[in-house]
Amino acid sequence: MGRHYDVIIVGAGSMGMAAGYYLSKRGIKTLLLDQNNPPHDKGSHHGETRIIRHAYGEGNQYVPLVLRAQELWEQLQEESNQSLFHQTGVLGVGAPGSSFIKGAINSGREYSLPFEVLSSEEMAYRWPGVAFPEGFTGCFETRSGVLFSEKCIQAFRDQGVANGMTLLPYTKAEKIDVHSTGATITTANDTYHSDFVVVSAGAWSGKLLKELGLDLSLQPVRKTVSWFQCDRDLYDSSVFPAFTVDLRNAHYYGFPNIGGSRFKIGRHDGGVPVDPDETVSPYGADDEKEMRAFLEKYMPGANGPLVKGSTCFYTLTPDEDFILDKHPEYPHLFISAGFSGHGFKFSSVVGEVISQVITKGKSDFDLTGFSIRDY
Repeated sequence: MGRHYDVIIVGAGSMGMAAGYYLSKRGIKTLLLDQNNPPHDKGSHHGETRIIRHAYGEGNQYVPLVLRAQELWEQLQEESNQSLFHQTGVLGVGAPGSSFIKGAINSGREYSLPFEVLSSEEMAYRWPGVAFPEGFTGCFETRSGVLFSEKCIQAFRDQGVANGMTLLPYTKAEKIDVHSTGATITTANDTYHSDFVVVSAGAWSGKLLKELGLDLSLQPVRKTVSWFQCDRDLYDSSVFPAFTVDLRNAHYYGFPNIGGSRFKIGRHDGGVPVDPDETVSPYGADDEKEMRAFLEKYMPGANGPLVKGSTCFYTLTPDEDFILDKHPEYPHLFISAGFSGHGFKFSSVVGEVISQVITKGKSDFDLTGFSIRDY
Protein backbone atom coordinates (compact mmCIF):
# COMPACT_ATOMS: atom_id res chain seq x y z
CA MET A 1 0.00 0.00 0.00
CA GLY A 2 1.46 3.36 -0.96
CA ARG A 3 1.89 6.15 1.58
CA HIS A 4 2.15 9.89 1.15
CA TYR A 5 4.58 12.26 2.86
CA ASP A 6 5.29 15.95 2.46
CA VAL A 7 8.98 15.16 1.97
CA ILE A 8 10.95 11.98 1.34
CA ILE A 9 14.71 12.02 1.95
CA VAL A 10 16.71 9.33 0.20
CA GLY A 11 19.84 8.75 2.27
CA ALA A 12 19.80 9.35 6.04
CA GLY A 13 23.48 9.90 6.72
CA SER A 14 24.96 13.23 7.82
CA MET A 15 22.96 15.61 5.61
CA GLY A 16 19.79 13.56 5.28
CA MET A 17 19.38 12.95 9.00
CA ALA A 18 19.98 16.62 9.75
CA ALA A 19 17.44 17.67 7.12
CA GLY A 20 14.88 15.27 8.57
CA TYR A 21 15.40 16.72 12.02
CA TYR A 22 14.97 20.35 10.94
CA LEU A 23 11.92 19.51 8.83
CA SER A 24 10.39 17.67 11.78
CA LYS A 25 10.89 20.78 13.92
CA ARG A 26 8.80 22.69 11.37
CA GLY A 27 6.01 20.11 11.53
CA ILE A 28 6.68 18.72 8.03
CA LYS A 29 5.62 15.09 7.55
CA THR A 30 8.96 13.55 6.53
CA LEU A 31 10.13 10.06 5.62
CA LEU A 32 13.80 9.09 5.56
CA LEU A 33 14.96 5.99 3.65
CA ASP A 34 18.40 4.46 4.14
CA GLN A 35 19.80 1.16 2.93
CA ASN A 36 21.72 0.84 6.21
CA ASN A 37 20.92 1.78 9.82
CA PRO A 38 22.51 5.17 10.58
CA PRO A 39 24.81 5.90 12.24
CA HIS A 40 26.74 3.09 10.56
CA ASP A 41 30.17 2.29 9.12
CA LYS A 42 29.18 1.94 5.45
CA GLY A 43 29.54 5.57 4.36
CA SER A 44 31.35 8.76 5.28
CA HIS A 45 30.28 9.64 8.83
CA HIS A 46 31.85 6.94 11.01
CA GLY A 47 35.19 6.95 12.79
CA GLU A 48 34.17 8.75 16.00
CA THR A 49 35.29 12.31 15.27
CA ARG A 50 35.32 15.15 12.73
CA ILE A 51 37.05 18.53 12.82
CA ILE A 52 35.08 21.77 12.75
CA ARG A 53 37.18 24.83 11.85
CA HIS A 54 36.01 28.33 11.07
CA ALA A 55 38.91 30.07 9.28
CA TYR A 56 38.28 28.13 6.10
CA GLY A 57 41.08 27.58 3.61
CA GLU A 58 38.76 26.12 0.97
CA GLY A 59 37.03 29.44 0.34
CA ASN A 60 35.45 32.40 2.10
CA GLN A 61 31.97 31.34 0.94
CA TYR A 62 32.08 28.57 3.54
CA VAL A 63 32.64 30.79 6.58
CA PRO A 64 29.05 32.06 7.14
CA LEU A 65 27.82 28.48 6.76
CA VAL A 66 30.29 27.00 9.24
CA LEU A 67 29.66 29.73 11.80
CA ARG A 68 25.95 28.95 11.64
CA ALA A 69 26.76 25.23 11.78
CA GLN A 70 28.66 25.80 15.03
CA GLU A 71 25.64 27.54 16.55
CA LEU A 72 23.38 24.69 15.49
CA TRP A 73 25.70 22.01 16.89
CA GLU A 74 25.67 23.78 20.24
CA GLN A 75 21.87 24.00 20.12
CA LEU A 76 21.61 20.28 19.32
CA GLN A 77 24.01 19.49 22.15
CA GLU A 78 21.81 21.37 24.59
CA GLU A 79 18.56 19.93 23.25
CA SER A 80 19.80 16.34 23.26
CA ASN A 81 21.73 16.65 26.53
CA GLN A 82 24.65 14.91 24.79
CA SER A 83 28.32 15.89 24.55
CA LEU A 84 28.68 16.47 20.80
CA PHE A 85 31.46 19.08 20.57
CA HIS A 86 34.88 19.25 22.26
CA GLN A 87 36.66 22.61 22.03
CA THR A 88 40.23 21.44 21.46
CA GLY A 89 41.14 24.30 19.14
CA VAL A 90 42.31 23.57 15.60
CA LEU A 91 45.82 24.13 14.27
CA GLY A 92 46.10 24.62 10.52
CA VAL A 93 49.63 24.27 9.17
CA GLY A 94 50.95 25.07 5.73
CA ALA A 95 54.26 24.47 3.98
CA PRO A 96 55.82 27.54 2.33
CA GLY A 97 53.50 28.81 -0.41
CA SER A 98 50.46 26.87 0.84
CA SER A 99 47.31 28.38 -0.69
CA PHE A 100 45.26 26.53 1.91
CA ILE A 101 46.86 28.28 4.87
CA LYS A 102 46.79 31.62 3.06
CA GLY A 103 43.08 31.11 2.47
CA ALA A 104 42.47 30.23 6.11
CA ILE A 105 44.26 33.37 7.30
CA ASN A 106 42.45 35.56 4.77
CA SER A 107 39.02 34.20 5.71
CA GLY A 108 39.84 34.59 9.40
CA ARG A 109 40.71 38.23 8.88
CA GLU A 110 37.72 38.97 6.64
CA TYR A 111 35.30 37.64 9.24
CA SER A 112 37.26 38.91 12.29
CA LEU A 113 37.66 35.41 13.70
CA PRO A 114 39.87 34.80 16.74
CA PHE A 115 43.07 33.14 15.51
CA GLU A 116 46.83 33.37 15.79
CA VAL A 117 49.44 33.14 13.05
CA LEU A 118 52.45 31.15 14.28
CA SER A 119 55.92 30.34 12.98
CA SER A 120 57.36 26.81 13.10
CA GLU A 121 59.42 27.83 16.15
CA GLU A 122 56.35 29.17 17.94
CA MET A 123 54.41 26.00 17.17
CA ALA A 124 57.20 23.81 18.52
CA TYR A 125 57.38 25.89 21.71
CA ARG A 126 53.64 25.70 22.34
CA TRP A 127 53.24 22.05 21.28
CA PRO A 128 56.51 20.10 21.82
CA GLY A 129 54.97 17.16 19.94
CA VAL A 130 55.30 18.88 16.55
CA ALA A 131 58.42 19.35 14.42
CA PHE A 132 57.64 21.52 11.40
CA PRO A 133 60.57 22.88 9.36
CA GLU A 134 61.47 26.53 9.16
CA GLY A 135 59.13 28.41 6.83
CA PHE A 136 55.98 26.48 7.80
CA THR A 137 53.11 28.68 8.99
CA GLY A 138 50.44 27.88 11.56
CA CYS A 139 46.93 29.29 11.96
CA PHE A 140 45.53 28.41 15.39
CA GLU A 141 41.82 28.83 16.18
CA THR A 142 40.92 28.46 19.85
CA ARG A 143 37.12 28.28 19.41
CA SER A 144 37.13 25.41 16.93
CA GLY A 145 37.44 21.75 17.78
CA VAL A 146 36.04 18.27 17.37
CA LEU A 147 32.55 16.92 16.67
CA PHE A 148 31.63 13.39 17.72
CA SER A 149 30.16 12.41 14.38
CA GLU A 150 28.21 9.26 15.15
CA LYS A 151 26.79 10.78 18.33
CA CYS A 152 25.72 13.83 16.30
CA ILE A 153 23.78 11.68 13.84
CA GLN A 154 22.22 9.67 16.66
CA ALA A 155 21.12 12.92 18.31
CA PHE A 156 19.53 14.15 15.08
CA ARG A 157 17.83 10.77 14.73
CA ASP A 158 16.50 10.63 18.28
CA GLN A 159 15.25 14.22 18.32
CA GLY A 160 13.77 13.95 14.85
CA VAL A 161 11.85 10.77 15.64
CA ALA A 162 10.61 12.39 18.84
CA ASN A 163 9.29 15.25 16.67
CA GLY A 164 7.41 12.84 14.39
CA MET A 165 10.00 12.11 11.70
CA THR A 166 9.75 8.61 10.17
CA LEU A 167 12.97 6.67 9.50
CA LEU A 168 13.04 3.36 7.63
CA PRO A 169 16.51 1.80 7.95
CA TYR A 170 17.58 -1.14 5.78
CA THR A 171 15.26 0.24 3.10
CA LYS A 172 16.85 0.97 -0.27
CA ALA A 173 15.22 3.29 -2.77
CA GLU A 174 15.07 1.02 -5.80
CA LYS A 175 13.59 3.68 -8.09
CA ILE A 176 12.70 7.37 -7.96
CA ASP A 177 10.04 8.62 -10.38
CA VAL A 178 9.69 12.39 -10.41
CA HIS A 179 6.62 13.95 -12.01
CA SER A 180 5.12 17.41 -12.26
CA THR A 181 3.54 17.47 -8.81
CA GLY A 182 5.81 15.24 -6.74
CA ALA A 183 7.66 11.96 -6.69
CA THR A 184 7.13 8.24 -6.24
CA ILE A 185 9.82 6.18 -4.54
CA THR A 186 9.76 2.41 -4.90
CA THR A 187 11.46 0.08 -2.41
CA ALA A 188 11.58 -3.71 -2.28
CA ASN A 189 8.51 -3.80 -0.05
CA ASP A 190 6.43 -0.69 -0.69
CA THR A 191 5.79 2.44 -2.69
CA TYR A 192 5.86 5.95 -1.21
CA HIS A 193 4.70 9.29 -2.57
CA SER A 194 5.82 12.81 -1.70
CA ASP A 195 5.41 16.43 -2.72
CA PHE A 196 9.16 17.00 -2.43
CA VAL A 197 12.18 14.68 -2.53
CA VAL A 198 15.76 15.14 -1.34
CA VAL A 199 18.66 13.04 -2.62
CA SER A 200 21.41 12.91 -0.02
CA ALA A 201 22.76 9.42 -0.57
CA GLY A 202 26.50 10.06 -0.21
CA ALA A 203 28.59 7.78 -2.40
CA TRP A 204 25.40 6.44 -4.02
CA SER A 205 24.06 9.86 -5.07
CA GLY A 206 25.68 9.75 -8.50
CA LYS A 207 23.96 6.49 -9.39
CA LEU A 208 20.55 7.70 -8.25
CA LEU A 209 20.86 11.02 -10.06
CA LYS A 210 21.98 9.37 -13.28
CA GLU A 211 18.66 7.56 -13.35
CA LEU A 212 17.01 11.00 -13.10
CA GLY A 213 18.85 12.36 -16.12
CA LEU A 214 21.82 13.95 -14.34
CA ASP A 215 25.24 12.50 -15.07
CA LEU A 216 27.21 14.55 -12.55
CA SER A 217 30.93 14.41 -11.85
CA LEU A 218 30.61 12.65 -8.50
CA GLN A 219 33.46 10.22 -7.83
CA PRO A 220 33.48 8.04 -4.69
CA VAL A 221 36.99 7.25 -3.46
CA ARG A 222 38.35 4.94 -0.80
CA LYS A 223 39.89 6.70 2.20
CA THR A 224 41.42 5.45 5.43
CA VAL A 225 41.98 6.64 8.99
CA SER A 226 44.42 5.26 11.56
CA TRP A 227 44.64 5.31 15.33
CA PHE A 228 48.04 5.04 17.02
CA GLN A 229 49.20 4.88 20.60
CA CYS A 230 50.94 8.11 21.54
CA ASP A 231 52.70 10.03 24.27
CA ARG A 232 49.68 11.42 26.11
CA ASP A 233 51.73 14.09 27.82
CA LEU A 234 52.26 15.55 24.35
CA TYR A 235 49.07 14.65 22.51
CA ASP A 236 46.20 14.53 24.97
CA SER A 237 43.27 16.78 24.06
CA SER A 238 43.90 18.83 27.20
CA VAL A 239 47.22 20.05 25.71
CA PHE A 240 47.08 19.35 21.95
CA PRO A 241 44.60 20.54 19.28
CA ALA A 242 42.99 18.89 16.30
CA PHE A 243 45.03 19.72 13.22
CA THR A 244 45.24 19.88 9.45
CA VAL A 245 48.56 20.06 7.58
CA ASP A 246 48.96 21.11 3.95
CA LEU A 247 52.31 19.97 2.53
CA ARG A 248 51.26 21.26 -0.92
CA ASN A 249 51.75 17.78 -2.45
CA ALA A 250 49.79 16.04 0.34
CA HIS A 251 47.26 17.08 2.98
CA TYR A 252 46.86 15.38 6.37
CA TYR A 253 44.53 15.89 9.32
CA GLY A 254 44.22 14.44 12.77
CA PHE A 255 42.95 14.45 16.33
CA PRO A 256 44.53 14.37 19.77
CA ASN A 257 43.92 11.61 22.25
CA ILE A 258 40.36 12.12 23.51
CA GLY A 259 39.27 9.99 26.44
CA GLY A 260 41.58 7.13 25.58
CA SER A 261 40.70 6.99 21.88
CA ARG A 262 44.38 7.39 20.95
CA PHE A 263 45.84 9.62 18.24
CA LYS A 264 43.84 9.59 15.01
CA ILE A 265 45.21 10.62 11.61
CA GLY A 266 44.21 10.47 7.95
CA ARG A 267 45.18 11.85 4.57
CA HIS A 268 42.70 14.23 2.99
CA ASP A 269 43.84 14.31 -0.64
CA GLY A 270 44.19 11.38 -3.02
CA GLY A 271 42.22 8.17 -2.69
CA VAL A 272 41.41 5.27 -4.99
CA PRO A 273 38.21 5.57 -7.11
CA VAL A 274 35.66 2.92 -6.13
CA ASP A 275 32.15 1.69 -6.79
CA PRO A 276 30.40 1.78 -3.39
CA ASP A 277 28.41 -1.32 -4.33
CA GLU A 278 31.58 -3.35 -4.87
CA THR A 279 33.94 -4.75 -2.24
CA VAL A 280 36.35 -2.09 -0.99
CA SER A 281 39.86 -3.15 0.00
CA PRO A 282 40.19 -3.30 3.78
CA TYR A 283 42.68 -1.24 5.73
CA GLY A 284 46.16 -2.68 5.20
CA ALA A 285 49.88 -2.36 5.71
CA ASP A 286 50.36 0.25 2.97
CA ASP A 287 47.77 2.49 4.62
CA GLU A 288 49.58 2.27 7.94
CA LYS A 289 52.96 2.90 6.28
CA GLU A 290 51.74 6.10 4.65
CA MET A 291 50.56 7.55 7.98
CA ARG A 292 53.75 6.52 9.76
CA ALA A 293 55.87 8.38 7.20
CA PHE A 294 54.06 11.61 8.08
CA LEU A 295 54.18 11.02 11.84
CA GLU A 296 57.85 10.08 11.91
CA LYS A 297 58.76 13.37 10.26
CA TYR A 298 56.37 15.83 11.88
CA MET A 299 54.84 14.28 15.04
CA PRO A 300 57.21 11.49 16.14
CA GLY A 301 55.72 11.05 19.61
CA ALA A 302 52.46 9.89 18.04
CA ASN A 303 54.12 7.15 16.00
CA GLY A 304 53.34 4.34 18.45
CA PRO A 305 51.79 0.92 17.89
CA LEU A 306 48.76 0.82 15.61
CA VAL A 307 45.53 0.53 17.59
CA LYS A 308 43.17 0.20 14.61
CA GLY A 309 42.52 1.36 11.07
CA SER A 310 39.36 1.71 9.01
CA THR A 311 38.12 2.74 5.57
CA CYS A 312 35.43 5.18 4.50
CA PHE A 313 34.23 7.06 1.41
CA TYR A 314 34.75 10.56 0.11
CA THR A 315 32.50 11.59 -2.77
CA LEU A 316 34.48 14.14 -4.78
CA THR A 317 33.39 16.89 -7.12
CA PRO A 318 36.07 18.16 -9.54
CA ASP A 319 36.69 21.34 -7.52
CA GLU A 320 35.76 19.75 -4.16
CA ASP A 321 32.95 22.25 -3.61
CA PHE A 322 29.55 20.96 -2.54
CA ILE A 323 26.40 20.54 -4.60
CA LEU A 324 23.38 22.14 -2.91
CA ASP A 325 20.81 22.81 -5.59
CA LYS A 326 17.51 21.81 -7.13
CA HIS A 327 17.27 19.49 -10.12
CA PRO A 328 17.21 21.69 -13.26
CA GLU A 329 14.00 20.04 -14.52
CA TYR A 330 12.30 19.25 -11.22
CA PRO A 331 12.16 22.16 -8.74
CA HIS A 332 10.71 19.82 -6.11
CA LEU A 333 13.86 17.65 -6.07
CA PHE A 334 16.80 18.96 -4.03
CA ILE A 335 20.32 17.53 -4.34
CA SER A 336 22.74 17.47 -1.41
CA ALA A 337 25.90 15.74 -2.60
CA GLY A 338 29.62 15.85 -3.36
CA PHE A 339 30.90 16.87 0.06
CA SER A 340 34.45 15.87 -0.89
CA GLY A 341 35.68 14.89 2.54
CA HIS A 342 35.07 18.21 4.27
CA GLY A 343 31.30 18.23 4.62
CA PHE A 344 30.42 16.73 7.98
CA LYS A 345 31.00 19.91 9.98
CA PHE A 346 28.38 21.59 7.77
CA SER A 347 25.71 18.92 8.09
CA SER A 348 23.77 20.82 10.75
CA VAL A 349 23.49 23.95 8.62
CA VAL A 350 22.93 21.95 5.42
CA GLY A 351 19.98 20.30 7.14
CA GLU A 352 18.62 23.70 8.07
CA VAL A 353 19.21 24.99 4.52
CA ILE A 354 17.27 22.08 3.02
CA SER A 355 14.37 22.70 5.40
CA GLN A 356 14.34 26.39 4.43
CA VAL A 357 14.35 25.63 0.69
CA ILE A 358 11.44 23.25 1.11
CA THR A 359 9.30 25.39 3.42
CA LYS A 360 10.18 28.94 2.25
CA GLY A 361 11.32 28.36 -1.34
CA LYS A 362 14.85 29.60 -0.67
CA SER A 363 17.65 29.46 1.88
CA ASP A 364 18.80 32.26 4.14
CA PHE A 365 22.28 31.67 2.65
CA ASP A 366 23.61 32.41 -0.82
CA LEU A 367 23.93 29.00 -2.51
CA THR A 368 25.15 30.20 -5.90
CA GLY A 369 28.63 28.82 -5.20
CA PHE A 370 27.14 25.32 -4.85
CA SER A 371 25.17 25.25 -8.09
CA ILE A 372 24.60 22.07 -10.04
CA ARG A 373 25.44 23.99 -13.22
CA ASP A 374 29.14 23.77 -12.32
CA TYR A 375 29.12 20.00 -12.85
